[in-house]
This record gives sequence, structure tokens and C-alpha cells, in this order.
Amino acid sequence: MQLVDIGVNLTHPSLSRDPRAILDRAYAAGVTQLILTGTSIDESEAALALCRELDESRQRLFCTAGIHPHAANQWIAETATQLKGLLAEPEVRAVGECGLDFNRDFSPRAQQERVLEEHLQLAVETGLPVFLHERDADQRLVEILRPFRDQLSAAVVHCFTGEKRALYAYLDLDLHIGITGWICDERRGTHLHPLVREIPAARLMFESDAPYLLPRTLRPKPKGGQNEPAFLPEVLREVARHRRVSEEELAASSTACAQTFFGISPLTESKQP
Repeated sequence: MQLVDIGVNLTHPSLSRDPRAILDRAYAAGVTQLILTGTSIDESEAALALCRELDESRQRLFCTAGIHPHAANQWIAETATQLKGLLAEPEVRAVGECGLDFNRDFSPRAQQERVLEEHLQLAVETGLPVFLHERDADQRLVEILRPFRDQLSAAVVHCFTGEKRALYAYLDLDLHIGITGWICDERRGTHLHPLVREIPAARLMFESDAPYLLPRTLRPKPKGGQNEPAFLPEVLREVARHRRVSEEELAASSTACAQTFFGISPLTESKQP
């Protein structure tokens, strides 16, 4: 059984201290391919460097390149050119993380919207899929996406935590959905239990979002409470339980979905754990 982690913040200081150990534990747990998330020019460059440094096979590690909505106010005239250069690299498989965050509003909303449109235009030009962030902004995100949708190859709303209205709107736009350990949180994630049954298997993917969102159902709990990709099977188990399917079936469909979405090849036999 293999899994693809479509979103891990391996450049985060808590993970980048010993990324090889993080990856070794992931591979041992069956998380055999990972997409490293880029959230700024510097972090996107760092994610690309980790892919090249830690994956000699060029089959396991890939990354995204983009500007997180928290950092939208850092977008300057040169940013689009810098991003376009990164997006031309073979390891970079999606535009983002980009989107809207009206929960924390670290950047002005108008600036977030403008920067999102810049990312969508880059996705149209490059043909790459989009890795989207959204909090408390589903209706506005749909409004901005809709005029671009027919020109986009694909897009995923990563770390989906929204309500039924948002999910149905995203599915109506033929978007993919990323599910994290949020679904394992008995305090705030139980509304996702019936909703995950509504996501077509061909559009459902899994992500750790490590070091964030440690699955609260995990036993034993790791010291320090830090999440990592090796714990992604716990998310798979929780989702399989609510979809009433086997873990093996769900792992196969989500892995195939992720490989198709990001344009990555299945591992050859010699590269499997």
C-alpha cells in the first residue's frame, strides 16, 4: 500500500533540521512520494533544492512554487518573473500555495485577490495545476476561479476544512480536494465525516500539512505533538472509516489521483520500500 502526501512543509525549521530522517520514516510508513509546499519565493526555492538534494531517483520528491495569501503583500513587480522561472523547473509540479485567507487577514483582501489572479494566469500560461489555500473565503474564491476554470488544467483546494456549501461549490467547478488530519480532530473536524463520502474518489487526495495538523486520533501520540508525513496513514484510516471502504482501496485511488494530478509516475519496483 502506497500513499502520496500532496502537501508537506519540509522547509519549515522544525522539519528541515533533519529532513532525511523525516523522509525515511515516511517511506517506511508507505508514504512513498511527497509534494513539498512552496509558500514564498525563498521557500519555493528551498523546496526545489530539497527535492534535488534528497531524491537522487527523481521519482519521490516534487514541489510547488507560489506565494501564500498571508504573504500577498510581499508581491512586487519581479515576483511573477521569479515564479515563472521556478515553474519551468521539472521538479515543480503545481502553482501555489496560493489563494485567499479571510480568517487571519495577514495581507489586505484586495491584495490577496490580485495575487491569486496573478497565480491563476501563470497556471494558464504554464499548464500546471493550482495548489489552493482557502479559509473563510470560499464564495470569493469560487467567484475568482470561475472565469479561469476552463483554461486551467486542474486545481486542488488543499487542507479542506469547510462546510457542505463550499465543498459542493468546489466540486461543481471540478476541483480536487485535499484532506488532512483536521478530520481526526473531535473538537472541530467532525463535520467532515459525512462530507468525505461526497467527494468522488478520482478527486480525493491526502496530505499531512506537516508539521501542522497532527491527527488527534493517533496512538501513541508523538512527543512534542509535531506532525510528519509518516502519520498520513492515520488520515487514510479515518477517511476510509467514514467512506466505508477499505484502506487499501482508498490508498490506491488517492495515490492514482495524486500521480495523475501532479503528473508524476508511479514508483518502479526497484524504488519501492
